[in-house]
Amino acid sequence: MKLDRLFSLSPHAKLSLSVGWDLGALFASILVAYWLRIGIEDWHFAASEWLVIILNCVFALSLMTFFGHYQQMVRYIDIRAIYLIFIALSLSALYLFAARYAFQAFVPTTVPFIYLTLAMFLIVAPRLLIQTTVQTQNYKIREKCIIFGASQAGRSLAQTLRSGNDLLPVAFVDDKKLFQGKQVMGLQVYAREDIPELVRKYGVNKMLLAVNNSSHGRRKELIAELEPFAIELLSIPNIQDILSGKRKIDELREIKIEELLGREPVPPIADLLDTNIRRKRVMVTGAGGSIGSELCRQIAKSNPESLILFELSEFNLYQIEGELSKLYPDIKIVPILASIQDNEILRSAIDAHKIQTIYHAAAYKHVPMVESNPLAGLRNNVFGTANVALAALEFDVEKFVLISTDKAVRPTNVMGATKRFAELIVQGIADLESSTQFAIVRFGNVLGSSGSVVPLFTRQIQAGGPITVTHPDIIRFFMTIPEAAQLVIQAGAMGKKGEVFVLDMGDPVKIVDLAQKMAHLMGHTLKTETQPDGNIELKFSGLRPGEKLYEELLIDDADTTTKHPRIMGADESKLPFEEVVMLLDELNYELTQQNEAKAKEILIDAPLAYAPAAH
Repeated sequence: MKLDRLFSLSPHAKLSLSVGWDLGALFASILVAYWLRIGIEDWHFAASEWLVIILNCVFALSLMTFFGHYQQMVRYIDIRAIYLIFIALSLSALYLFAARYAFQAFVPTTVPFIYLTLAMFLIVAPRLLIQTTVQTQNYKIREKCIIFGASQAGRSLAQTLRSGNDLLPVAFVDDKKLFQGKQVMGLQVYAREDIPELVRKYGVNKMLLAVNNSSHGRRKELIAELEPFAIELLSIPNIQDILSGKRKIDELREIKIEELLGREPVPPIADLLDTNIRRKRVMVTGAGGSIGSELCRQIAKSNPESLILFELSEFNLYQIEGELSKLYPDIKIVPILASIQDNEILRSAIDAHKIQTIYHAAAYKHVPMVESNPLAGLRNNVFGTANVALAALEFDVEKFVLISTDKAVRPTNVMGATKRFAELIVQGIADLESSTQFAIVRFGNVLGSSGSVVPLFTRQIQAGGPITVTHPDIIRFFMTIPEAAQLVIQAGAMGKKGEVFVLDMGDPVKIVDLAQKMAHLMGHTLKTETQPDGNIELKFSGLRPGEKLYEELLIDDADTTTKHPRIMGADESKLPFEEVVMLLDELNYELTQQNEAKAKEILIDAPLAYAPAAH
């Protein structure tokens, strides 16, 4: 019978087969033990001997059942299971000794020993044979991998994987000279320089990182050093999650580009985080978006009295509300499904919930989409912002924070122009007599946000390419979403009169380099003129409407330091509120007339430094 047919049997059939085999093995072991001891010519059993043999088989089967023998999967039999079989059979051998006196049966002294040896072999050997056969078959079909790190985490991972059906470790790689050249758990330990040879030798395309005890900085360095090898990197879960039982060591995850580009986090300033949140009633507009949802997560950590989620997308609102309600059952979470363009619902929500702090993250942000739908972008980003800011003023909200973008600096697209207009609106309102404090926080791209190149490149690589990049020289700033959200909260706490704060985005990244690094982390190489053997093609699609080659964060190239090392204050020109209102009136008229051309002319003529891109 083929093993696959054997494993396809029902549990009842497998149990019957196992019990039947063991019963036959026990019976045969006793008979052979007698035969070896007294010879076949003297083999004349009385009723007492047959009774002893039958009762012994029943006793042995009962003991093995009691010890859980028949609950053990044959293909995964281990040393503990074999030990329990030995105990059960040893007790049944002792029973044979006792039966000699209890039943006055003929049981030679050596028979129990011979019986024990034969029964152990006949019961254990077939199970070990099945296990070995399965492992041999799995060895042929399982995907081979290398484990980086031969310390305790790596050894535990190797042991777990060996008993599985998916990945098969074939070697260790470790930087420690102590391990190199030696064998650990039967696997050779190599140096990092040997990785290309190991890839060729074993045909592996996965490397598993088992280095959980390293610092954030060291881990980032390690990923950066391994990335050029173009072998897919996977990592074991966080060590705390493993120890707590939340995750298993073999629940591997992909290495995210954030881990390569992300910076060592700067500890937040507690006062700045809590000032506008702790025990306060907070509203986040665009609460279901990439930035808005992370803002909500960070806000919830500071224990607000209530958190009002204002969001247009039903699905996004459902997701973030469900997540926060589960994690923070003691915080009042209120979902409001509405648009910031609906001024009545907006004002009613702020008034009804007595909002003290507003983080305004709602916006249409995708450059090509807004470029194709400029009137929609103006209604949402300009007039929506005016609605929220004026409502904050009307209902004496303590703090209003506008989430802006680097695309507002000398904009070349409608989206950027609308966000710069939104900044001027907030600055103009901030100059009015009011108890409300206003702040504007401006930053660049965040890794993994909706519309970001990161999820796009991921999908393209998984599909086998091509990876599309708009221009070979295009560069962008990048920051992780959690860091951006945390800095937004801290920057907002420092604003009073519409100040613009700019986040330190670190070094700019060439998008081509980003694509290459992502391909390498996923086990691929780019196919280019210099690398014709690559397996993922890279194509340049040309700059999209309104797209810049590079982004800026400052308009006047002047900044001031703040109490936080990654937050700068920008000293930029403002527009009196009266002039802002005049511009809004002009724009509103053109919106009612559905006149895109006139609306764009107003944006160009307004003091936004808006210069539409020629492409």
